[in-house]
Amino acid sequence: MKLALVPQPATQAGTCPYRLLDEAGHEIAWANDFLDAQHLRQLSPRSLRAYAYDLLHFARWLQSQPQTLSEITESTLRDYVRYQLNQQPRPTPQTVNHRLTVIRCVYRFHHGQEIPAGHSHFQRTWSTRCPLGYGRPHRAVALGLRLRQPRRVIQPLTAEQVAKFWASFRTFRDLAVVGLMLLDGLRSCEILTLQLEDLKLADAQLHVLGKGRKQRMVPLPGEIMEVLQSYLHLERPLTNAPCLFVSLKGRRRGQPMTPAGLRSLFRHHRLRSQIPAANPHRFRHTFGADMVRAGISLPALQHLMGHAQIHTTLLYVQLAPSDVWREYARAVANRPRLPSPPMP
Repeated sequence: MKLALVPQPATQAGTCPYRLLDEAGHEIAWANDFLDAQHLRQLSPRSLRAYAYDLLHFARWLQSQPQTLSEITESTLRDYVRYQLNQQPRPTPQTVNHRLTVIRCVYRFHHGQEIPAGHSHFQRTWSTRCPLGYGRPHRAVALGLRLRQPRRVIQPLTAEQVAKFWASFRTFRDLAVVGLMLLDGLRSCEILTLQLEDLKLADAQLHVLGKGRKQRMVPLPGEIMEVLQSYLHLERPLTNAPCLFVSLKGRRRGQPMTPAGLRSLFRHHRLRSQIPAANPHRFRHTFGADMVRAGISLPALQHLMGHAQIHTTLLYVQLAPSDVWREYARAVANRPRLPSPPMP
């Protein structure tokens, strides 16, 4: 029996609902103590789950090594990265880097210092400044191995794809879910945590609880308000559930919509509309790209999308290939015409 990750109800306020167990069913103390600490910090269940799976992956590999957690060095992490890159399917650089970050956090949590270098030295120093180009540059130092991540390119959906996907829906609830992603840039986890009391229909506003429990207010476009009101008055079952979006049928009728239910909804409509790229985060990207094209300021877009750092918002300024070709065609059409070549 391999090491396992077992979800279980938290019996105490400071106990994480995800537990790492060894082959005998005993808890892996160094991992679970760290998870409990993150639970005390009130990290979201989604973050706790991601941390738990990263630790499970590392703990399974560490079993085969002649070292304990207290004995690892950056050389150990180099071997761990080499092991991951030899796996099939190969994990993305983002996945590998996230696992390394979690391991370093665990080591600092237990030992109060960074992981020793061992035989490998990966210290890097560079100069950086504000992403908007102002301010004095300062030196930044990174310790430890980290894979180079490819620059993200935002690929929004086209207007035709959005229209085709939108037309595949038949309920006001589903139209409201997609509309909030497309016209307000909400994340799927933010959709699922919306409460009835978050709707401020009289003020045409919506209260959103984002990542890190950060709160923000976003405006409600008129068309989304109409869809939401139709959902509340015509479709939403009579229930005591405080969540805005609930299941409309089946055994879970009236209960809060779950992440699995939201994934199933999008999976069904991707097949129905034949738009394979339509997923919740792609709609959020489409919102960000549309706002940039419309000329919104970056600080305003940062607030609307709930970005902690403006570096993330700047990704939407980078034109996708389709935007580049569109701008190129427009520029070519408006440029002065070359004189006709002389006849032979």
